[in-house]
Amino acid sequence: MTGYTLTCPVCNKEFHDSYTLTCPGGCQGLIRAQYTTRQITLHDAPGVFKYMDWLPVISSLPTRAEPVCFKSEGLARALGLSDLWIVFSGYWPEVGAFAVSGSFKEFEAFPTMQRISERTKGIIQVSSAGNTGRAFAEVSAQIGQPVIIVVPESARDRIFTTLPAHDILLITISGDYTDAISLGNRICTLPGVFPEGGAKNVARRDGMGTVMLAGTLAMGTLPDWYLQAVGSGTGGIAAYEASLRLIADGRFGTKMPRLLLFQNEPFIPMVRAWHEGRREIRDEDMPDAEHAISQVYSDVLTNRTPPYGIAGGVFDTLIATNGLMAGVSSEDAQEGGNLFSSCEGIDPDPAAAVCVAGLIEAVRSGVIMPDEKILINITGGGYARGAKDLPRFVKEPDIIVSKETPFEKISAVVQEWMRYYA
Repeated sequence: MTGYTLTCPVCNKEFHDSYTLTCPGGCQGLIRAQYTTRQITLHDAPGVFKYMDWLPVISSLPTRAEPVCFKSEGLARALGLSDLWIVFSGYWPEVGAFAVSGSFKEFEAFPTMQRISERTKGIIQVSSAGNTGRAFAEVSAQIGQPVIIVVPESARDRIFTTLPAHDILLITISGDYTDAISLGNRICTLPGVFPEGGAKNVARRDGMGTVMLAGTLAMGTLPDWYLQAVGSGTGGIAAYEASLRLIADGRFGTKMPRLLLFQNEPFIPMVRAWHEGRREIRDEDMPDAEHAISQVYSDVLTNRTPPYGIAGGVFDTLIATNGLMAGVSSEDAQEGGNLFSSCEGIDPDPAAAVCVAGLIEAVRSGVIMPDEKILINITGGGYARGAKDLPRFVKEPDIIVSKETPFEKISAVVQEWMRYYA
């Protein structure tokens, strides 16, 4: 008994998992995990693995990383809200938050690495704007599982760990997150390398979905609103899928939470497409993309190829939840981050600051009512505290390339490194 199977949202066929990322029938949709356990029970397992009933794994890894939910006092008072709940995903020992990378990406990385060890052989490749790469680096450093990480040159200093990372091949490329994705896709054509999967990876989505689980269990009911800043939108998809399971559980209400997702201006391709009612993102949704990306407050929110229009993606999720998307200026994000720090006593990740600013505007404009039950995902934070408390080993790049570097040169270095793990 594996505890789950996979299903395709297009053809509805069910199949077993061999670290499967797409429908075997070729359908273009985000496959989902179908768990045998209908009502969730928290396990006596470490960190995020307490939610094993609804994670695509058989066993667990040692970790203290898990989402921590509490009812806000300071920020709620400042905004005049009576039922604001915060899920904090970072490092804040006083509230029990021990994601030492400072990001909720750890909730994705741990179940993904466990799923890999249970379902396949080979070395995974991860492309990242920084936070995901750091989370996978941290897990690799802790358990010794190899991983190839590609990040933009601007993100090289974000790949640090609390233990020396001996089993990582770190590649930096001049350009942005999308350039890192493109190079990663080429590396995955090499024998023995396979993609981590991004939004197509059910372990990542269901790992992120533990944020909704933690929030709902703390509140005792599903929220009216779920708020998050997004680059790919995968966190919003994960929240929706977790909500479907919680409704089917039968103990937390039947009303689907409305998603309110934010992007950081001036790079807001999904916001533009959504406001025009379009399933597809067009080039005109990203005018002068490189310049726009350079102007954002949080560059981890700048995915040029998000899973927006695919079946089961962001567009479908927003339709299903009567959801909304909005842009947030960098100036407002900075102010939102400052307000959160002063009210709650911890520094939020820049992406989380974007979300706080979005909440402020939603309350001011009347989109959210003062007495509604709100769950806000503070997707990272506690960096200042972590820098003080935790060892920090910055991983130096093993390969530094540009978009003009011949792939044969990169391939040779990657394959030489892989021989160590053959």
